[in-house]
Amino acid sequence: MKPIPTFSKNEYHLLKELTKKNINTANSKDLMLLNEELDRGIIVKEFDQFENFIRLNSTVTVEDLTAKRKVSFQIVLPSMANVKENKISVLAPLSIAIIGFRENDQIDWELPAGIKTFKVIAVENELEN
Repeated sequence: MKPIPTFSKNEYHLLKELTKKNINTANSKDLMLLNEELDRGIIVKEFDQFENFIRLNSTVTVEDLTAKRKVSFQIVLPSMANVKENKISVLAPLSIAIIGFRENDQIDWELPAGIKTFKVIAVENELEN
């Protein structure tokens, strides 16, 4: 069974706005998929500080179970994306595949290279003051 993503109310609205603003870009299929995930997700007022859901600014380690390869990166707004700093856009296919999920979730997702199965190994979120 596919896990259901969870989004904070503020982040849900921010991501919906981003998809609207970028819908005519080259990655419109990915944005449609993000919209589908947002629509089927659970919306919470805010996250408990101890809940390790993947969200904007999360640092994440995921394992591609097909390729047996782990990768770590931070999910950021498109304007902050920088591959050299391991910061990828929330609108990138891999970010869309995992946002809203948490540690130990396993997700099947269609990427440009085909369907991949990812396992979320670790999620780090900065505590908000």
